[in-house]
Amino acid sequence: FNHRFMSLIISVSGLRGVVGQTLTPAVAARYISAYMAVLPTGSVVVTRDGRASGAELAESVCGAIAASGRQPLNAGPAATPTTGVLVRELGCVAGVQISASHNPAEWNGLKLFSAAGRVIPAAEGQQVLDRFATAEELAPTTTSGEPVLDTTSAHLGLVEKIVDVRAIQTKNYRVLLDANHGAGAVLGRKLLERLGCQVTVLGEEPDGQFAHTPEPTAENLASVLSQVTQVGAAIGFCQDPDADRLALVDETGRYVGEEYTPAVCVDHVLRTAAVNAAAGPVVTNCSTSRMTQDLAEQYAVPFHHAAVGEANVVDKMLEVDALLGAEGNGGVIDPRVGLVRDSFVGMALVLDAMAARDLPLSQLVDELPRYAIHKAKVAVDRQAIPAALDRLQAHFSEAASSRLDGLRLDWPEEKKWLLVRASNTEPIVRLFCEAPTTEAAAQAAADATRLL
Repeated sequence: FNHRFMSLIISVSGLRGVVGQTLTPAVAARYISAYMAVLPTGSVVVTRDGRASGAELAESVCGAIAASGRQPLNAGPAATPTTGVLVRELGCVAGVQISASHNPAEWNGLKLFSAAGRVIPAAEGQQVLDRFATAEELAPTTTSGEPVLDTTSAHLGLVEKIVDVRAIQTKNYRVLLDANHGAGAVLGRKLLERLGCQVTVLGEEPDGQFAHTPEPTAENLASVLSQVTQVGAAIGFCQDPDADRLALVDETGRYVGEEYTPAVCVDHVLRTAAVNAAAGPVVTNCSTSRMTQDLAEQYAVPFHHAAVGEANVVDKMLEVDALLGAEGNGGVIDPRVGLVRDSFVGMALVLDAMAARDLPLSQLVDELPRYAIHKAKVAVDRQAIPAALDRLQAHFSEAASSRLDGLRLDWPEEKKWLLVRASNTEPIVRLFCEAPTTEAAAQAAADATRLL
């Protein structure tokens, strides 16, 4: 890429940057124009996650869409999974979500959707990147686009269909939703109230004025945990700004986290599907906790790994006709609703699980297999990474190995795995290790680090 774009975080499905520095209206227009060049004519829906910079970027994005001869539809603040639903509902040829996901407030980004209402696959994304890298500089034009007046009904209707609404309503759960001034409460409040919940919302206004660091980790949610018990909530739901990820807090104020979100959902869906003889394959990326793999084995359904990245998980789901897909960052993908990580699917399925078994979240979580994940990073020159992975594979020859994404080593008998992946943006490799104990996970990562 041109040196001007090297500090952007770029993937095949989108880009992120610091607004006014690496990400400007001109850069946004150039990127969107590169996408428009590969599309048929038609409408393109544009949404944003509520960040303060989103409105200005939306006008630039809508301007680039209009300049390409297509009709921009501006849906305003909306969750990323809602974008996917709107693409299909409105018959659009594509969609653009303006979001930097869990990055800090000074960041923003662009995520591209295909006409199927999913994040674009790698091959299409590479075409966009190639055009973006070589395109001429654009003087951005702006337009507000045609407003979309109802952004939630279609998504709400799809989520309702996958759960027993009446059973949840009878429980009258008290729920705390932490939207943290992202886009999650736009649909989140409506969904939870439809499910009969008494709802307390933190950060309801989608204005990007984050009350805490956006990524829903235990450290960042310290101020939220006690509020779950203060309001007497049966559960706390914590979203990232674009609401495709979901972390859980149980009724005692314990941070359950993001890794458990897909596990609780998979257990419930497979348990229900088994009764109806409708269980099918499950897909997660190769850095997700093996809790989901254990559950697939427990329910005797096929389990598949995909490379890290939502687009890769969706590709694998389509290939194997999966019942459910997930990433360990709290993103649950239910094809009955859409092929996008969806915190609303997560909330509905977790409440459905609680209601179906008349159990608190804490008990549902404590029934699951328990593992510890250790993460680390090591500075390695990019050119040296292939040889470093070869050394690791040779040294740990007793482990099952996969080069699906970096190098993954599995010790099935020990229920332990190690994933080593090169960073897309830095000369480092990231290590993820999971084992039954924290000590075992940390030791495996340390052994690998010495070899790197």
